[in-house]
Parts: sequence; structure tokens; C-alpha cells
Amino acid sequence: MIKDGELLRAAVVLFGSTDRIEAEMPQCLLRVARFRGTARTEFLDNRQFRGNAFVLLARAERFMLENLPVAGRIVPDLFERIDDPLYPPAALREALANAFCHRDYAIGGGSVATAIYDDCLEITSTGSLHFGLTAEKLFAPHESLPWNPLIADVFYRRGVIERWGIGTINMVKWTTAAGLPQPEIEDTSGCVTVRFRPNRNVLPQRVERDLTERQKATLALLDQAGRGLALREIYAQLKPLASERQVREDLAILRTFGLVAPTGHGRGARWNRL
Repeated sequence: MIKDGELLRAAVVLFGSTDRIEAEMPQCLLRVARFRGTARTEFLDNRQFRGNAFVLLARAERFMLENLPVAGRIVPDLFERIDDPLYPPAALREALANAFCHRDYAIGGGSVATAIYDDCLEITSTGSLHFGLTAEKLFAPHESLPWNPLIADVFYRRGVIERWGIGTINMVKWTTAAGLPQPEIEDTSGCVTVRFRPNRNVLPQRVERDLTERQKATLALLDQAGRGLALREIYAQLKPLASERQVREDLAILRTFGLVAPTGHGRGARWNRL
């Protein structure tokens, strides 16, 4: 981190105080946002932070923890719904660590950005892929070729990353093990973006606040089933959380929100998740 008695820029990126970074390296910037819906049209939350890479990594992880919904599932014979993170935390941390290690700090207006939408999460860093790497090659065995080797070495010593070029392969392993699609990587317009998508419907936050825990459990049950369920089947798996009358009333409410719809009529109707 020191050459000829002078601190290298990598030392400032890794360990610099916020005051020095704001004055000398404003590109050590993290932008985080939570958007309403699936486009960059309306903010629910929008913040910027400056600091060293470890401070920004912690800020990004905290923001995701606060803003990402959880996905519920019902386990037979358990009274309560089990909530899982929407995306595997290890995969998100790997993508963030890669963004801070491989971004181009020479671009004065650069940053790392985390954007959360109803249908995906994106982690973007300034700079393109180098050394002949492509998005496709990152998902196949490849050598570790960090653009900022000093920064990557310190991240390795701190246990944040590994050195064998398998970080992106691990991201695929963690997401597929969670039943999610493989992450997407794009290298366009001077930026690299890693995109995570859920494999099931996620409640918009504005709707989630208006639902009871029992109604969320009903949605989780339909998500898990992956097919239409009759009212009696839903009731059988929600006992003793709800009576059959309460299940019927919950389904009517969920239908008004546009979250479920029946096929068929009467007691033979089957309810499907939209």
C-alpha cells in the first residue's frame, strides 16, 4: 500500500477516511435505490454514500437487508410460515465484492450502484470487463484476473473473496440451490451489471403492508404449490391458522388485490397465484 514513502491510491480506496475520500477520490461512491415497480420512474428510497471500500460494502449490505422482501413458505406440521431471503446473501455479497474489486477507479464520476425493483436486483460498477473476459466466460472456469490486484489482495486477506476465479460460478451455485434463475451479467455502456431475479411473485411493498400474516401465508402456500389449489386443500394446510370461513374470506380479499384468481366454479374451483 506504500511506495517510496507515499500511500498508493489503493490504500485510500481501502482504508481512507471519509473526509479524505470526499476531497481526493469522490469516485469512491455508493449509490443505492429502491424503485416502485419494475422501472426507474419512482423512488421509494434513494441515497448516496462516500467512504472506503469496506464502509461502502457494509452500507450496501445493510441497505439490501432493509429493503429486500422475504419469500414465505409453508412447511407441513409447522404452525408458522418460514421466511427466507429473496436472494441468497452469499451471492449478493460476492457480486458486491466483485464490483468494488474490479471497477475502474480512474473514472472520476464512477460508482458502485445497487438498485432494487419489484422483479429484480441489480449491482452495477463503473468500467468494462478486461483481459478478454466476457459475461459468458465468467460463468465457466477461468483464471482470477482482478483489474485492481492490490484491492483484491486485501479483500482476499480479509476473507471477503477467494483467489481462484470461481466467485461467479459460486453465485450460480447459490442461486440455483435456492431455486432461483442463474444471475445475468451485462457489460454495456462502460458498466458491468449483475442482475438477480426471483423465481416467484414478490409482493409489492405497498400491498404487503395491507395484508395479514394469514393472507401472506396463503400466498406463500400457492407459490410453493405451483399449481391451482382447491379451498379445502388450502384450509387443510393452514389449520389451525385459519378456519375454512376465514380462508374463503382471505381469498376474496387477495382476489381484489389482483394476487389470486379462481378457475372453475363453486367448491370445485381451484385458486391460482397471479
